[in-house]
Amino acid sequence: MRDSRILSSFQDLSSTMGALPLSQMPEHRRDVELVYDTCQLGVVLRVVLFVQAIAWVAALYGAQSVVGWLETLAVLTAATLPSVLIWLLVTCGLKRQLARLPMPAQWAAGIGLGAVSAIYGCGMLVWAGLVSPAPWLASAASGALVATVVVAGLVWRLRAKAPAGTTARLAELQARIRPHFLFNTLNSAIALVRAEPAKAEALLEDLSELFRHALADSQEAVPLSQELALAEHYLAIEQVRFGDRLRLEWNLDPKAAGAKLPPLILQPLVENAVKHGVEPSPTGATVRITTKRRGGTVVIKVTNTVPAGSGPPGHGLAQDNVRQRLALLHDVEGRFQSALVNGVYQVRLEIPI
Repeated sequence: MRDSRILSSFQDLSSTMGALPLSQMPEHRRDVELVYDTCQLGVVLRVVLFVQAIAWVAALYGAQSVVGWLETLAVLTAATLPSVLIWLLVTCGLKRQLARLPMPAQWAAGIGLGAVSAIYGCGMLVWAGLVSPAPWLASAASGALVATVVVAGLVWRLRAKAPAGTTARLAELQARIRPHFLFNTLNSAIALVRAEPAKAEALLEDLSELFRHALADSQEAVPLSQELALAEHYLAIEQVRFGDRLRLEWNLDPKAAGAKLPPLILQPLVENAVKHGVEPSPTGATVRITTKRRGGTVVIKVTNTVPAGSGPPGHGLAQDNVRQRLALLHDVEGRFQSALVNGVYQVRLEIPI
């Protein structure tokens, strides 16, 4: 964790980006973005609840009593639940293949699969002897209609994700490349050039890595190990500036290193810990970074002591940025919490692995 070249293995990736054909550059990849990202728990829950809500309302037609409504609802659920689960499983399994199709073809595939899934549900009722005669055409039309609404929601979700990611990207760049941070870092390097040239070189290497990642093309997700390495480059720079006032504690679980995070999501939290914990305190502060894998979840904590009498740090803009980007990537499976307790400010992230 102390090698300033810890990210050197990623240099070839960024240096070769300029040699990629124009059609492969990130800004030209929107035609292969995942419309049918139906493997996420949040998407599955929303689709199932939406279809079930339709069944609840449809069961009201012709129901003369609560018992009659429940009986009708049970029949409709027996048809709709397997159908919607099949639709979700197939679109999840084929999401990469579907993403390569033109958008009209993706719509047609989703709608067509909705009709086929509904016919399957109808067939289950016929096989169980619950309906006679079989409403094949009505089932196919209903399945296609519901699938149209669901696909429209997925497309809207994809369209909403792009500008939100762009806005977050601009905000993070503004937070990363602050003129006064660059000014302080260069001043520190100048002061070290003659007295400790090796230390000055390491400082400039850390700054180079920090800027290289801040200016690199955005990816949807990166491993936690890369985020931790980038945070260490930042802290190495600040360590030169603050010296003994910045006290670092690392407690890292190797089993958590593969968890996926939005890029540049950990570093602003570490920056906040330094800005609001170390900088305003004459005696400095302790910044602690902890990662722990618990089953299928990885817990990340960034804590710092704060000067006596201080309240929650800043206006929460960086934290709002992190919270929104975490929700975009992991939906309801990602959690973000922050609290100030007994003079210690803690930010806690929970992400699936």
